[in-house]
Amino acid sequence: MSIPNESVEIRRKRALPFSQALMYFVQLRPRQWTKNLLVFAALIFSIKKSNVDMLLHSIIGFFLFCFVSSCVYILNDFVDREADRQHPEKRHRPMASGAINPYGALFLGAILLVFSLTTAFSFSPLFAVLLVVYFLLNVAYSFKLKHVVILDILIIASGFLFRAIGGGLVIGVQLTPWFLICTLLLSLFLAISKRRHELHLLEGNKGAHRKVLDSYSFDLLNQFNSIVTTATIMSYALFTFTSGHTIYLMWTLVFVLYGIFRYLYLIHMEDKGGKPEKVLFEDRHILVTVMLYAFSVVLILVYFE
Repeated sequence: MSIPNESVEIRRKRALPFSQALMYFVQLRPRQWTKNLLVFAALIFSIKKSNVDMLLHSIIGFFLFCFVSSCVYILNDFVDREADRQHPEKRHRPMASGAINPYGALFLGAILLVFSLTTAFSFSPLFAVLLVVYFLLNVAYSFKLKHVVILDILIIASGFLFRAIGGGLVIGVQLTPWFLICTLLLSLFLAISKRRHELHLLEGNKGAHRKVLDSYSFDLLNQFNSIVTTATIMSYALFTFTSGHTIYLMWTLVFVLYGIFRYLYLIHMEDKGGKPEKVLFEDRHILVTVMLYAFSVVLILVYFE
């Protein structure tokens, strides 16, 4: 299918098999697979009961979530490809730029989805059901719910919650309510920050890319973030005391505080925060904080519980 404004360079890329394959791989958004590391959270907090089988199950769950989330990205980019061409960053995506055939990408996504769900059902039926619900919810988001103010943020945040729950299902452990509440609140924080970043990038032309942005303002999103930030810190503090683990987990609160404060700094002072996976790798403070947090949780649970 020919795209009216595609460049000679893009057409040349289409003629090269390796370049084509590479662009289809980029369309899967492998950089965003870091979000699926949340699948390992249940394993980390169950470190004393973990074994090699649980580790392997978590790895399989991680990759299955990567594949299904990539199918969601393909569908979302297919639906948004015209609007994405108005976005200063998203216009470079393979589908929006015309580097790949949109229908070819849809076919790839369909194959990947069937493979992922078939594997998941043979591996863990409950986890497979979770993946199906995750996919269907995101399909509804791509076609309709992304235009519903507030609900769009809740659906974005729910994706992180599904990952955390999935991590528990694949290794057969029950997650505490406080853990799920903390995950949901932190996810809301990231989702609200994403919308705020989009609002900043498209200020003056916000509705041209995403209509729902017309329903948001900086003051409203800042108020949302203030509420969610406070609730996240309080919930995590309560989690460290009521999770059934050692109370020494309370010392990890310092990393949670610094990580949230650092992210707020990036949002308000450097106008970042639209892509958590990008911030994780580009901001050394965030990356080191996440690594130290994970290390300290494992250390405390192994030696002080």
